[in-house]
Amino acid sequence: MDTGSTAWMLASTALVCLMVPGLALFYGGMVAAKSVLNMIMMTFGAVALVGCIWVVYGYSASFGDSMGGAGILGDVTEYFGLSGVIKDDPKATIPLSVFAAFQALFAALTAALICGAISDRIKFGAWMAFTGIWVTLVYLPVAHWVFAFDGDDVVGGWIVNELGAIDFAGGTAVHINAGAAALAMILVLGKRIGWQKGTERPHNMPLVMLGAGLLWFGWFGFNGGSALTSSNAASVVVLNTFTATCSAMLGWLLVEKLRDGHSTSLGTASGAIAGLVAITPACGAVSPVGALVLGAVGGAVCALAVGLKYKFGYDDSLDVVGIHLVGGLTGTLLIGILATSDAPNGVDGLLYGGGLSLLGKQAVGALAVLAYSFGVTWLIAKVLDKTMGLRVRPEVEQEGVDVHLHAENAYDLAHSPTTVPTPEPVAAG
Repeated sequence: MDTGSTAWMLASTALVCLMVPGLALFYGGMVAAKSVLNMIMMTFGAVALVGCIWVVYGYSASFGDSMGGAGILGDVTEYFGLSGVIKDDPKATIPLSVFAAFQALFAALTAALICGAISDRIKFGAWMAFTGIWVTLVYLPVAHWVFAFDGDDVVGGWIVNELGAIDFAGGTAVHINAGAAALAMILVLGKRIGWQKGTERPHNMPLVMLGAGLLWFGWFGFNGGSALTSSNAASVVVLNTFTATCSAMLGWLLVEKLRDGHSTSLGTASGAIAGLVAITPACGAVSPVGALVLGAVGGAVCALAVGLKYKFGYDDSLDVVGIHLVGGLTGTLLIGILATSDAPNGVDGLLYGGGLSLLGKQAVGALAVLAYSFGVTWLIAKVLDKTMGLRVRPEVEQEGVDVHLHAENAYDLAHSPTTVPTPEPVAAG
């Protein structure tokens, strides 16, 4: 047992857990004041449900021995109820229990990302039902494809082992997966009432910036912890994660300035997230200069991509498609061009003499996840819409989902005292 690596994984798990309130505040600040609590509730609700699923069969389906050796899905009975995970294994570098906790947060956050695309208009119960079904049918198989490495007498997923595509921390399994699912949900659910007439304006930019900062902080554990060791590899990943985020913010702001004539705080926050998304698959494959280039390209491309919703008419409320799907694709594909064997992954891309082979592998892996996630998510959403119904009533959407779905207001200003009351005098004796 490597105590240093174990300590790093425990810290990384805590860092990733901080991304839960980070995502909730980031999303919550971008919606209307009448919807902020619902946004936060959908984030925390998804995390709670996926965490329970992960214990029962999620971890086993993702990291169990591949059923039939096909590389499609892990054996759901191998670690059912996390059986055997808490036993001390003197041969292991880190405890299996901390790895299980670390990966549980990956699954939970991936599901939570989707809710940002469908704010203001989905029933909370329908969202929770969708989350449970989606994680089971979409996330768990894809996580097995991408994250489950072959081992001694263990067969892992087909993308990472047979195809040989690189995805250090989840560009495909997390971001392309969530972004494709978000697009499918948007198409089934439909547009918000009054979309493009002021409904998309953020109500609290300080919350957005705070959420983005917490996400950036937690992302060091998300990417760095994926090294699974306290080592040079983790250090390079952390450096690249920071570098790409900085250049992505500048890339997004430059596009805003040239296109709109001004640079915004929302653009700064969105650019940071775009850079974090783009570097996630590539953080162990590129040099610091490569991370600068990848981040700048990712920030600029995502800034341009968020405008596509107006051109094609799909209501991606908080730009999940424009940032996570497009950013995930950008980072995953650029590995095939910018990867260097000096980085921890040890593979050269096109610019370093590696030819087009790696780029082809990256494209196949990315498109496979995109197609599977979009197709299965669309079917799940259609079935739920026909059975329990996905969308709230029009009057609920217009008056605010916070009050109708949760019986709460984020800002109860009408009942706040305007002056401090004078205390009554106390009688002597």
